[in-house]
Amino acid sequence: MKFLNASPKPVRKSLCALSSIAFAGLLLVTSRPTQAQQNGLPPIIDRELFFGDPEISGGQISPDGKFIAFIKPFKGTRNVWVKRTEESFDKAKPITADTTRPIPAYFWSRDGKYILFVQDKAGDENYLVYAVNPADAPPNGQDVPAARNLTDLKGVRAEIVDVPRNEPDMLYVALNDRDKAWHDLYKVKISSGERTLIRQNTDRITGWVFDLKGQLRMATRVTDNGDTEVLRVDDKGFTKVYSCNVFEACGPIRFHKDGQRVYFETNKGSGTDLTQLELFNPTNGKEELVESDPLKRVDLGGTSFSELSDELIATTYEDERTRIYWKDKAFEADYKLLQKQLPGKEITLGSSTKDERLWLLAAHSDTEPGERYLFDRQTKKLTLQ
Repeated sequence: MKFLNASPKPVRKSLCALSSIAFAGLLLVTSRPTQAQQNGLPPIIDRELFFGDPEISGGQISPDGKFIAFIKPFKGTRNVWVKRTEESFDKAKPITADTTRPIPAYFWSRDGKYILFVQDKAGDENYLVYAVNPADAPPNGQDVPAARNLTDLKGVRAEIVDVPRNEPDMLYVALNDRDKAWHDLYKVKISSGERTLIRQNTDRITGWVFDLKGQLRMATRVTDNGDTEVLRVDDKGFTKVYSCNVFEACGPIRFHKDGQRVYFETNKGSGTDLTQLELFNPTNGKEELVESDPLKRVDLGGTSFSELSDELIATTYEDERTRIYWKDKAFEADYKLLQKQLPGKEITLGSSTKDERLWLLAAHSDTEPGERYLFDRQTKKLTLQ
């Protein structure tokens, strides 16, 4: 389970504000160094601490809980490493070795057999999808196991659309191999790289939505005037079931466990300018409000769902601090226990095992970068990583 799915917009704003403050402070201190020293001001903070690469980041636990993958520099460039969960980080081994471009994103396959990652060439943004088995031995003379290119096409950008639970050896990937402007939808077998065309995109589709059983159900597109259209996928085409104008936002998040309704984010209409969470039925168009910001201050920030029960666990809102509104009492109790064990810290829950017993989490504050922990929901044991 991946927990906090927050909007990136507050992060961008805070980084801009931070960089402006840092730059202004730099000008002030460097222009009057003698006065600063006389006033006993602390030394200038190295910009590398703000904007440099972290030593270790992006930790993800494998579905079976046996391994932890993370991003760490290898020969000066950020790559994916893997260690056994009980091992220290100095025992980890790299499984990618790109010394020209950092690995921008990766994740475990549903069955935990593979690490899947994306990479482009020389910054051309034509990202391709690769699979590597961490258990494989490196070929002779190589530092890492061999990675397979699952979308080995020249001048093509691959976009991962869905990772179905009922077919752990499959991915749904969109490729602009036929038309550079639009991505067709393919089903890709991870173990072999075999590709099967699912839908040819001749309708300006910008997004595809699958239900919890791995069935293609909905799509989205943007019109020439900037409006967003939400479409129901039919056997031989599409039916528009929802739309919002260029000044509004709307779109599916995830299908409800009943298979009929979809969790939906929207601020359509004159009633609010803040996005809120609804349940939408693409068959009859019925809308049900689930929640809007209880303080009526900010947009819906994120949602969290259990991969075991498919129930909504919590909603989040990005205010001065992240506000969490729990829907699941057991998860809420665990979170409150973590708050007691880590007083004064902001806690962010990351990835978890398939059975949702083990969580990777981050704990930080406004005065320190924080630590990473492994939390066992069954034993309530918290282990510093």
